[in-house]
Amino acid sequence: MTPLAFTSLGTFADSLVPWVTALLRAICGLALVPHGLRAFFGYFPNTGSRILSPALLAAGLERSGFRGRYWIWIVAIVEFVAGPLLALGLFTRLDAFLIFVFFLGAAYDHARFDGYFWNKLGMEYPMMWAAVALYFACAGGGPLSLDAAWWG
Repeated sequence: MTPLAFTSLGTFADSLVPWVTALLRAICGLALVPHGLRAFFGYFPNTGSRILSPALLAAGLERSGFRGRYWIWIVAIVEFVAGPLLALGLFTRLDAFLIFVFFLGAAYDHARFDGYFWNKLGMEYPMMWAAVALYFACAGGGPLSLDAAWWG
C-alpha cells in the first residue's frame, strides 16, 4: 500500500475496505435488476431504451448477431439471478464472471454500433461495469459476503 502522510487516516481507510467492497459488490449486482425489469417486463418505459419486452430483446440480440430466443434466457439469468447473488456475495466468483462476460459482450456490441461515449450509448458504461465484475471474479466477495460467512 502507498504510505499516507497521516498514518491514522490510513488505518481508518483500511477499516473501510470491507464495507466499501460490499457496497461496490451490491451496487454492481443490483444495477442489473432494473435493467432486467425494463427489458423483460416493460418497467421504466421512458428511460431511453426501446427494448421493453422479451420479444424486442430477442430481436435486438438477433440484429447484433446472436440467437435471440436462446440468449434472452442467459440475459435473464445474469440480470435476475447472478446480479442479486453478487450483491449478497453468494457464489461471487461465478456470478461476477457471468456478469463480466455479459458486460464485455455489451461493451463490444455498443462499440460496434455506438462508439465509445456513454451518453451516445457507447461502450464506456458497460466496459466500466465489466471491469468491476472482473475484479470480483478475481478477488471474490470479501469478508462481508455470504461466501465468507458460509465457507470462510
